Amino acid sequence: MLLTVAALVVGVVVLARAADVFVGGAAALSTRFGISPVVVGAVVIGFGTSAPELLVSGIAAAEGAADVGIGNVIGSNVANMTLVLGIAGLVGAGIAVTSSTIRREVPLSIGATVLFGWFLQGGLTRLEGFVLLLALAAALTLVILGGRRDAADPVRAQAADAAPHELHGSARRDAVLTGVGLLGVVLGAQALVWGAEGAADSLGLSGGFVGMTIVAVGTSMPEIVTSAKAAARGSSDLLIGNLLGSNMFNALAVGGVVALLAPGPLDAPNLTQVGVGAMILSSLLALAFMVSRRSVTRLEAALLVVFYVMLLPFLR
Repeated sequence: MLLTVAALVVGVVVLARAADVFVGGAAALSTRFGISPVVVGAVVIGFGTSAPELLVSGIAAAEGAADVGIGNVIGSNVANMTLVLGIAGLVGAGIAVTSSTIRREVPLSIGATVLFGWFLQGGLTRLEGFVLLLALAAALTLVILGGRRDAADPVRAQAADAAPHELHGSARRDAVLTGVGLLGVVLGAQALVWGAEGAADSLGLSGGFVGMTIVAVGTSMPEIVTSAKAAARGSSDLLIGNLLGSNMFNALAVGGVVALLAPGPLDAPNLTQVGVGAMILSSLLALAFMVSRRSVTRLEAALLVVFYVMLLPFLR
C-alpha cells in the first residue's frame, strides 16, 4: 500500500511540473520559429495541457485497464468544468467570458463531449476511434479558421499569454526543455497508472471510479495550475480557452486513442451512464453560468466546486 501511495504522489507531482515545462518549451519553440499564434494556442497549449490525460489513458488502455483510461477522460472533463473552473473563479473573483467563446469554442467542446459519451454506450470500437480523431481534426480546423476571421478570438489571447513575450536562451535550450518535459509527462503518467491500479486493488474500488477521481484530478493538475495563474492575472480568455480546449482534446483525442488501443464492450454503468451523465451535465451547467451574464461570478464558481464534491459519491 505504501508503494501505491508513493506512486500516486510521485505521478501527480511529476505530471504537474513536467507538463508545465513541456507547454512552456513548446510555446517558446513555436514562437521562435514563427508559427501562427492561433496554431500555438489551439494545438500546442491545448495538446500540452491534455498530454497527461492522453498518456495516462493510452498507457492504461494498452495495459488492459480501459476502464481507468475512460474514467480518466470522464473525470477530467467533469473536473475541468466544475472543480478547476470553480477554483479559478474564486481566485480571480469571477471570470468574464467573450461572445466569440460562447459562439465557437463552447459548442465545439460540448459537441465533442456528447459525441464521446454517445459512442461510449456499450463500449468503443476502432471505427468510432477513427471518427473521434477525424472530429478532432475538423474541430481544430474550425478553431484556426475562426481565429483568423476574428481578431478577438480567445485562442489568440490564450496564445499571446502562454507564449513568452521575450525569448531567452537558444532554440536548443527550448528543444531540450520540451523533450525533458515530455519525458517527465510519460514517466509521471506511468507512475500514476501503477498507483491507480494498486489503489483499486487494495481498496476494492473499480478502475473506473479511481480513473474518474484520483487519476482525473492528478492529470488535471496542469489545467488547475494554468487556470489559477490566468485567473490571478485576469486572463479570462486564456483560462476559458484552456479548459474548453482541454475538454475537446480529452473527448476526441484521448477517447480516440483509447478506442484504438482497447476496443470492445464496456460493462461499467458507473462510467457509461452515471459518468457520462455527470460529464454532460457539468458542461451544460458551466455553459449556463457563462451565457447568463457573460461571466462566471464568484458565487457561481463556489457552486461549481460544491457540485463537483456532491457528484463524487454517485460516481462510485
